[in-house]
Formats: sequence, C-alpha cells, structure tokens
Amino acid sequence: MDTLEARGADSLRQDYLARARELRPILAAGGDEAERRREVTPEVVDALIERGIFKMLLPKSIGGAELDPLTYTAVLEELARGDGSTAWCLGQNSGCSMIAPYLAPEIAREIFGGPHGILAWGPDLPGAGRTVAVEGGYRLTGRWGFATGSRHATWLGCHVPVVEPDGSPRLLSNGRQQVRTMLFPKSEARIIDNWYVLGLRGTGSDSYALEDHFVPQRYTAGRDNEEELREKGPLYKFTSGMIYAMSFSHVSMGIARGAYDAFIEIARDKVPRGAKGTLRENNVIQSQIAQCEARLKSARAYLRGVIGEMWEEAQRDSRISPDQHPQLRLAATWAIHQARDVVATVYHAAGAAAIFEANPLERRMRDIHAGTQQGQGRAVHFETVGQMLMGLPPEGRMFR
Repeated sequence: MDTLEARGADSLRQDYLARARELRPILAAGGDEAERRREVTPEVVDALIERGIFKMLLPKSIGGAELDPLTYTAVLEELARGDGSTAWCLGQNSGCSMIAPYLAPEIAREIFGGPHGILAWGPDLPGAGRTVAVEGGYRLTGRWGFATGSRHATWLGCHVPVVEPDGSPRLLSNGRQQVRTMLFPKSEARIIDNWYVLGLRGTGSDSYALEDHFVPQRYTAGRDNEEELREKGPLYKFTSGMIYAMSFSHVSMGIARGAYDAFIEIARDKVPRGAKGTLRENNVIQSQIAQCEARLKSARAYLRGVIGEMWEEAQRDSRISPDQHPQLRLAATWAIHQARDVVATVYHAAGAAAIFEANPLERRMRDIHAGTQQGQGRAVHFETVGQMLMGLPPEGRMFR
C-alpha cells in the first residue's frame, strides 16, 4: 500500500472509530428498552443506519464501506462496551452481508442498497430445511431459528441442501450435496416470536418458516464459493465463517471491557459489609483486576495479531493460507472464554448488588454467558485446533 492509500485507510479507520465512540452512549441509553422490547430500539437502529454501520463490510461498488477487518472489529468492540445485544446484531447482520459479493450487482443493490437494506438469517442446522430445484429457481420449505437482528432486517435468508425434482440430492463435482443460500423479503416468511431468553435479549433472534416457497435463481448464491465470487477486493478472501469468528469474539471482549470499566467505578466507592475500606483497597480485588487486565489485553493482542497477518496476506497474495485458519479459530475461541472469565470475576467481586437489574454488571453477566453458548464459543474448538496442531485430521468443522 503506497503512502496515499495508507493515509486514506487510516483516515477511514479513524472516522469509523469516531462514529463508534459517538454511538456507544446512545446504545447504552437504549439498552433497557431493548431488553423490554427484545429487540434493538428503532431509535438506535436509525442512529446506526445514519452512520453507515450496517454497511461496513458491503462492497464499495454497491455503496458499502468495504472496511478492513481490523477496523470493522474495533468498531464492534467499541459498540459492545455500550450494549452487547446491539453489537451482537451488528456482528450477525454484517456476516450476512458477506453474501453480497457473490450476487449479481443489481440483486445486491436491491437487497442492500437502501438505508434499511439489512439481511438476517439463522445457522445452517441439519434438517432445518430443504429446497427442490425447479425451472427458474427453487421451491423452499423449512424452519430456521436464531435469526439475530431479524427484527430490524428487511430480508431473510437460509442455507439449505438442494434436491432434484425426483428427491435425489443434487451433487457437486466433489460428491458432496450442493448447499445454496436463499434470500427473500422478510414479508414473505412466517415469523415465529420465540425469543424468550436469559441473555442477549435485545437481539430479537426469532425463528421463521416457509412452506413450498419459490425463490428465483438470481436470489440464491453459493456462500463462500470462490467460483461465484464477483468482487476481487482482499476483504472477500475472508469467508463468512471467519467474519463471524472475529466478530463475536470482539463483541465478547467489548462486553467484558464494559464490565471491567463498570466494576472500577463500583470499586471506587463501595464499602463491603464488615470491611473498613472500599473494594479497590482490598488486596485480593487488586490482584484480580490486574489479572483481568492481562487476560483482556493478551487475548486481544493475540486475536488482532492473527487477523492482521491474515489481512496482510490477503492484500499481498490475494489469498489466505490454510495455516491461518486454526490460528483464527483458536484466537477467537480463546478471546471469548477469557472475556467470559473476566466478566465472571468482576461480577462476583462486586457482591450481592450485582444481581439487581439496575447494576451495570447484571446484564453483561447474562449477555456474556449467552454469547459463550453460541457456536463461536464452543469449547470443542480447542479440540479441533489441537488435533490439527498435532498433525491429526480435524474431527469438527473449522468455521460455519
């Protein structure tokens, strides 16, 4: 990257970080209402739209920012310090937007071009749905859940195996069944309001269903299929699974940093029952806080170091080495688990006051544990990476 390009990239990075810092108190102020509504409030959604936050990963060719992954994830981390649910939605909606470079430009602009061009979908769980190939497209049937950010989305999608009209699986050249991503207006789906959960309540991650619904071929794509990739920028050498891993790990670290900051404020004034001094004067608390700082900063440095190496490689070689895949998987999972431990540490250190909804630690404790239950935080990832590091074939998938 020449000097002029570097200056432009740095200016863009600083601009988006400034937008995130401006938005953080807005997200924090809307957190209680988002919890009650079980969705991000319209006011917060509008504030995000006005600042182009939903378009961070969209191609420049259709009006997106096409941010580098280090800037994008730093924005998510900053926003998560204000409200975990909103940042979690942005991680999901942004990951979904990574389908745009696989679509014909006119279709990508139709879906993502307007201010409310936001896409959501749920994970590709086995047996959730199937689609039959027919003339001009597909007949789609199924039910999908965990559609984070779907309440403020205008389009939905799903990833489904394709079968022929006779019911036989449509196979690829490698012998695997073809899976395609189907996109359709949210108004065409039956929305199932079932998001009653412990943490990340504000994400509005409803379920949705379709029955024998026709989806034209042009509104489908082979997700992460390089043969269908239309955009050549280095950002699109990252798969959507990689984007999810780096997104939700940064959201987790943002939640943890928010909890850490809140505890520092609490510890300045709170005098525990039976104690002579404030929490911050307690030697045990002092040691715990130092270790929390080390956990967060070391996990962040590892994760962002790996992402930085991948970004440099994508720019230089127009590819990402397979050797980087387990490193990102390990760094992202490790960061999520370190974030969870930091939140748990400061929550318990705060004492009984932390159990009340008015306490800034209460929601963060619920949110971080709900996030750890999500696929990116599964402890089995450590086994998968360990197998690869020791020269064994991995038993699990690296990214989904």
